[in-house]
Amino acid sequence: MDSLAPAATTKPDALARRYGAALPPAGPWNETIASMLDHRSVRGFLPDAVPPGTLETLIAAAQSAATSSNMQLWSAIAISDPGKKNVLAEIAGGQKHIEQCPLYIAWVADLSRNERLSGAEKVKFESLPYLETFMVACIDAALAAQNAVVAAQSIGLRTVYIGAMRNDPARVAELLGLPPRAFVVFGLCVGYADPKAKNEVKPRLPQSTVLHHDRYDATPEAKDRPAYDAEMAKFSQRNEMQATTWTQRIVARMAPIKAMGGRETIRATLAKLGFEIR
Repeated sequence: MDSLAPAATTKPDALARRYGAALPPAGPWNETIASMLDHRSVRGFLPDAVPPGTLETLIAAAQSAATSSNMQLWSAIAISDPGKKNVLAEIAGGQKHIEQCPLYIAWVADLSRNERLSGAEKVKFESLPYLETFMVACIDAALAAQNAVVAAQSIGLRTVYIGAMRNDPARVAELLGLPPRAFVVFGLCVGYADPKAKNEVKPRLPQSTVLHHDRYDATPEAKDRPAYDAEMAKFSQRNEMQATTWTQRIVARMAPIKAMGGRETIRATLAKLGFEIR
């Protein structure tokens, strides 16, 4: 069972956890929405194995996500080998939860399957090397993974995405034996949350910043950002994190190129992995 505090069952409580004081108006509500609003990234896992068939259930949920033109341009690799998980944790900058979690899934933007189909049918797929096709593969993988995350949380499991697989995509590809035109977009830790780890619901930007009506309007940002900065500073203090505002975090993440952790070379790496993105 989920080792975290139970999800808020009323909309005001759930929204207060997610937004602080910037509550959106009341509206429809059910257990599914309550569970989704209770999502948080968990970076501490118990060693307990997930129930038999869990992986297959999560993949069934993933395959039920929308996919552009039913092309299904993604694959998933479940990694249980401790040695491989150790290497992936190293690539991710020492993220120990990759080693801790009982189930680790690499989500792959996979154009290789359709390339093989092209060869088998002796039909040149002219759209294969274009940026749009690569974007569709990445979007398909993300939609599938998010379905799996919602399914995992509904059965008491917790997750965290690992974007740091993109720190060294070539090394990840070699480790996992990927064919050309296959790229790990991100990883996903799945397991039971360690109750000792701090895993509070993280506040998000007010809806007035991200939700626009009829046309884009950035006006609310001037008042929203200081309020959100204050909310995030309190969150950081409660969770014994470096007490910085959201603005300071974004500056630290996006100002210096070194913060990309090697991901600034992805375009060149994709070419080495067989992608001809035009």
